[in-house]
Amino acid sequence: MYEDIPRRLAEVCDRMANAAGRAGRRPEEVRLIAVSKTHPIDAVRAAADAGQLDFGENKVQEALQKIALSTGTRLRWHLIGHLQSNKARKAAQTVGSIHAIDSLELLKRVDQAAGDAGRTVDVLIQVDLALEETKHGAPLETVPALVDAAVACAAARLTGLMLLPPLTDNPEDARPWFARLRRLRDELIARGTPAERLRELSMGMSHDFEVAIAEGATMVRVGTAIFGERHYP
Repeated sequence: MYEDIPRRLAEVCDRMANAAGRAGRRPEEVRLIAVSKTHPIDAVRAAADAGQLDFGENKVQEALQKIALSTGTRLRWHLIGHLQSNKARKAAQTVGSIHAIDSLELLKRVDQAAGDAGRTVDVLIQVDLALEETKHGAPLETVPALVDAAVACAAARLTGLMLLPPLTDNPEDARPWFARLRRLRDELIARGTPAERLRELSMGMSHDFEVAIAEGATMVRVGTAIFGERHYP
């Protein structure tokens, strides 16, 4: 049932390397987050057996279940979906990276929960550039203050920015949004944010990750191209 996953994974990695090469970048500058949401743990194991280490989940409960089933492995788990404040504690105490910090309240909850657990958790600020009603993210005008607050956190460790551009059939339509996030990162560094705290740009999915790499992505979140179509209950 999962015999195609290693082949699909290898194809995605080849496409990533080629996209990096065309952009004058080294392939190792871009990390693949295999988005395993709705797919069973056996699919994760098939990808892990083929060398994949980073996996992304949208929902806290599903992430917790898969983390429990992969105890003792070297897998790294990323929460890439919207995080509700009432689930921040569980997420902060379990996953390695949270890509969707979009408010000061959520940031404080994650920092407090990770600190209470005696651990650190990487966080990325999700930026809302397109102002779509159906998506989450921090409004552009609030990002500098949110970045400053994240830099000052003790247990939530800011590592970068994340973006979900408007979904279109043409991957090139996403390019301006990816470029804008990269420029925002550069602007924040120019105003004094340590570059190490903004080293990651999490942007690009199955249909547009090559464009995202061309525009500076350091993490791409790819699910369907690796695991196939999702079947929602």
